[in-house]
Amino acid sequence: MKSHLTTPNYHLLSLEEIRKIPFGKKPTLLLHDCCGPCACFPLTFLCKYFDVTIYYANSNIFPKTEYDKRLGEVKHLLQYLKEVWHYEVKLVVPTYDHETYMQDLKPFASLPEGGFRCFLCYRKRMEESYQYADAHHFDYFTTVMTVSRQKSSLIMNQIGEELSSHHKTKYFFSDFKKDDGINKGVALRNQIGLYCQRYCGCEYSLNEAKDHPEKP
Repeated sequence: MKSHLTTPNYHLLSLEEIRKIPFGKKPTLLLHDCCGPCACFPLTFLCKYFDVTIYYANSNIFPKTEYDKRLGEVKHLLQYLKEVWHYEVKLVVPTYDHETYMQDLKPFASLPEGGFRCFLCYRKRMEESYQYADAHHFDYFTTVMTVSRQKSSLIMNQIGEELSSHHKTKYFFSDFKKDDGINKGVALRNQIGLYCQRYCGCEYSLNEAKDHPEKP
């Protein structure tokens, strides 16, 4: 990944891209999503301008019961948005295969949360999603993960930009933390009553959460 001397304003880049959309057209956008709460603000932001499909690629999540619980909350959110906001968001759920997925991450098991192992995990899920976007001729691809306080929007967008260099689908830069996205998402999450997990997903993050229960 290339580095930047200064962090671009990815939120402004997203607004600039939206302004390029011809009046009356809704391009297709594949949105990688990790859970219901993280999707709240990105969906309410994107669905005004795009025909959105969620791709729930998260074989990192452990255990399987947790994966299923988070998937259920995504479905709950999409049903709510359909009934209340009249947004029709399609959902694609690839096969869950935690054991195979974790093979690339196990060599970095001892690394602290939020470092190289996590960057590799982000890239694996974004790459899988991007391949689906290309194969199904989506106009754009992006991820909800820039909304998280614990994840760097710079890293996410650098990954997306690098992946876009060998994919046909256009990468949509984002920083869903901007425009008060975190608080808007929390408000919608609370309104719907979505379950909010207390660890990122894999067994390493689960163990760290157990060791530091005071962390949000």
